[in-house]
Amino acid sequence: MKRKIKDKIMQFLKKDISHKALLVTGARQIGKTYIIRQCLKEHSGTFVEINFVENEEARKLFLGFKDTKDILLRLSAIVDKPLVKGETVIFLDEVQECKEIVTAIKFLVEEGSYRYVMSGSLLGVELKDIRSIPVGYVQILEMYPMDFEEFCIANNVSEHILTLLKQCYQQKRIVDEMIHEKMMELFRLYLIIGGMPAVVQNYIDTNNLKYVIENQRQIIAQYKKDIAKYDPQSKLYLEDIFDLIPSELNNKNKRFILKNLNENFKFSRYENSFIWLKDAGVALPAYCASEPTVPLLLSKSTNLFKLFLSDVGLLAAMYADGIQLKILINELNMNYGSIYENVVAQELKCHGFELYYYNNNRLGELDFLVEYQGKILPIEIKSGKDYERHAALNNCMNNPRYDIPKAYVFCNANIKEKENVVYYPIYMIAFIQKDELLDDVIYKPDFSILM
Repeated sequence: MKRKIKDKIMQFLKKDISHKALLVTGARQIGKTYIIRQCLKEHSGTFVEINFVENEEARKLFLGFKDTKDILLRLSAIVDKPLVKGETVIFLDEVQECKEIVTAIKFLVEEGSYRYVMSGSLLGVELKDIRSIPVGYVQILEMYPMDFEEFCIANNVSEHILTLLKQCYQQKRIVDEMIHEKMMELFRLYLIIGGMPAVVQNYIDTNNLKYVIENQRQIIAQYKKDIAKYDPQSKLYLEDIFDLIPSELNNKNKRFILKNLNENFKFSRYENSFIWLKDAGVALPAYCASEPTVPLLLSKSTNLFKLFLSDVGLLAAMYADGIQLKILINELNMNYGSIYENVVAQELKCHGFELYYYNNNRLGELDFLVEYQGKILPIEIKSGKDYERHAALNNCMNNPRYDIPKAYVFCNANIKEKENVVYYPIYMIAFIQKDELLDDVIYKPDFSILM
């Protein structure tokens, strides 16, 4: 199964960056170990792997070390291959189980004999334990479940078809109706399967949704086990918050309301709970912006937010029994709103966007706001037939103070453009990408007149 992050990992390995280690982070079961192994096997150099969960001796490696020489001696004693200076890459897996690596990695990188790649899930460990690695010594890559395009490739959608769809997206050209219907069918399947690699592989191997749902419930149980380990006395109500996400998304305004946990809850007291779920990669908060203007960060409201799950397949598995079949047969009287919004949230986050929405008593509510090509881009999600009705969107776009040049509406229909609103099929959310800076940005002005 193709993963887009592979290109970034390979890029790191091919570059001569001996002064940095690579850290791949993300939630459990998203394929971090698998993709790193694949990259290391394809890389020309040799590698050794140390797993801090499976190897109890490995967890003692960095306890009370004297110096870098001492660490390397211990490493050479525990691995089954010789360490070759300038060639060997050392893969340290599940580093959340060995917090001492935070201190040691700086010295290992400075010593410079070997390259280092680390991975770790953030469940059960506070983010600061990883992020306290000295700045400049580690390149961090955030990894997410498979996005819809990766899911398409795993299900043998050809590169030709994906290229054709991207061209239709860019040129705002109608998709062939037969292809459109099949893509909608595949998208509905993605709502059920989601992007957890083991679940996707399970479906490809068996085509049996019973096994898929069992696999998803095992992952949910593992998440809850980690939550219980982190919060044994339930002071943060992490599991209660996690369990409430599906029902909160089904509410009319989809905002997370603490009173549904306890009438006397205050956000200031439980803010760390939401931060933990976010940092663990389990949940994706979309914060309310008080103004649809650039930069959105300045108008961010930290105590008003929607809370989405990081994987839409897990969301479907947490709903009442039978929802999967209703999605498959495209049952018309079912409300797809919450599931559509969840998949859009995870696609946007996976593609590098920060998540915001807008709500104003006078103008109305916009499902998502993103900063796109230097402007605010409102994104509305419509799962019904009345997708051209969007009063709040019209109100904001007609306000000259906001200077919003265009908006996207993602729905079940084919591509259509009406004035400054583009209507896209919901599956085309896969093609909205954040502009990335080139690796090297050289800027050298002439200050000779000042010398």
